[in-house]
Amino acid sequence: MARFPYCLNASTIQTTPLLRQIEVAAAAGYEAIELWHRDINAHLRAQGTLRDIRQALDDHGLAVPTTIYLRDWFDTTGEVHTQAMQECRRRLEQAAELGALHVIASPPSGPADYERGAKRYRQLLEMGIALGPKPAMEFLGFVDQLNTIEDALEIVRQCGHPQASIILDPFHVFRGGGSMESIAQLDEHQIAISHFNDAPSAPPREQQHDEDRVYPGDGHLDLPRYVDLLWQTGYRGYLSLELFREDLWARDPLEAAREGLEKMREVVEA
Repeated sequence: MARFPYCLNASTIQTTPLLRQIEVAAAAGYEAIELWHRDINAHLRAQGTLRDIRQALDDHGLAVPTTIYLRDWFDTTGEVHTQAMQECRRRLEQAAELGALHVIASPPSGPADYERGAKRYRQLLEMGIALGPKPAMEFLGFVDQLNTIEDALEIVRQCGHPQASIILDPFHVFRGGGSMESIAQLDEHQIAISHFNDAPSAPPREQQHDEDRVYPGDGHLDLPRYVDLLWQTGYRGYLSLELFREDLWARDPLEAAREGLEKMREVVEA
């Protein structure tokens, strides 16, 4: 029996049109799908509607734990920040129409002012709560500072909001030089979702990027330990397959998604 429900992050089949992404996720056996705002916007530009998307989700019985992503909110200033927050609101409104629980809020790529970022995150979170979906703080292993669980948790703590949460991802834990054991610092309410993937032994950690991720079990990360630590927090939410590989995008998307689910199950349910 699965300990966690399984979700497909649409990045794994990124070149597939959005409505087909939804069909594929359901046909492959996933219970949920994470949608990207770039794909939502492409659908709208092609004369599609948010209602089309919501109907497809309902027809296929898929939940939307997150949409991806909010940017430039953390440390921008002046008119740039005003425009960034307007775009964040637009994306939160889209996510609300699609029934999403969270929207991923990404960190800056360079130096980060944690005090300012924590205040901004609280503002963003309050905006999201008023609309429905709650922004969740993401750390990225390849950015300058906000690249570990501890970094994201510091923003959550300084923010001081009881509904603040973070995004977990084994690749980013590894890439940022952190430790899976840091998951033990979290409680279930601080985890919006856990992405799931693996990392190869080469190239060196410091040189790896999104495209280097591999299917769970095809790399060298101790994913059984990751899963155990996640379970011990009390988290019972989704594990979401998130890959960014051109070789997968070139394959039949249903085949790629099915293989990913099989490999997740082999790791998690062994």
